[in-house]
Amino acid sequence: MSLIITFFWLPALNFALNFSNTFTRFMKWSQFFTSVVGRKIVMALTGFFLISFLLVHVGLNSTIFNDLSWFDKNDNGSMFNRAAHFMGASLVIRIMEFGLFAGFILHIIQGYAITIKNRKLRGTGYKKSLGERGSKWYSRSMAILGTLIFLFLIMHVSHFWVPSRITHNLQPVTYNNIETHNLFIKMYETFQQPLIVILYVLGVIALAYHLFHGFHSAFRSMGVHNKKYLRLLTIFGYGFTIMIAILFSLMPISMYFDWVGPN
Repeated sequence: MSLIITFFWLPALNFALNFSNTFTRFMKWSQFFTSVVGRKIVMALTGFFLISFLLVHVGLNSTIFNDLSWFDKNDNGSMFNRAAHFMGASLVIRIMEFGLFAGFILHIIQGYAITIKNRKLRGTGYKKSLGERGSKWYSRSMAILGTLIFLFLIMHVSHFWVPSRITHNLQPVTYNNIETHNLFIKMYETFQQPLIVILYVLGVIALAYHLFHGFHSAFRSMGVHNKKYLRLLTIFGYGFTIMIAILFSLMPISMYFDWVGPN
């Protein structure tokens, strides 16, 4: 958590505070949210927030791997279920979930707004495609990748968040006289379906390509233009993205092949 605060949020908040003081002298806040620069800054800040969420989410979900034989083959999802219960029972976390949904929605809306604005500015575009010399294909396809991720999120929320937060139609399990939802069993049952596993892996691939461009682009939007720093941020972003993608992909794959699962 300290890494998240130090690396992402302290620089971002410092920039946002300095920018707001300068910005309010020249432009109203209503104009800010409809300006190109304002939209990009909102995209960057919500992007940092969502990256922070990814770190927490992948860390919590990775506790399913404690069930592997070289860790604790008798864990049977205990660590994961207890961690999920802690997150679901905490009032602060529940409140933050609404902020998370708001962050997703704002990120999506501003992303589409920027894409539409850029297409209008470009008009018919170049007569000859620049291909890789202009920009990477995933940089030019952020809206498409974002749409695929959004569809993936709808599926993901319906599989796990709705049953655990709204319908509560999950098997119960008790640890230290405390009854919790057995999300571990829910995950295992969900990932026994080959099509679901394939869709999840494809969703993670879309997320990875989205992050390949979005990670360093967010820092550019926040005013980082030094080539040395941008190169380091790009390398770090690739490493972060690959780590996230591998861990998230291994979750459905490991359960489908019974590397992880109930005893």
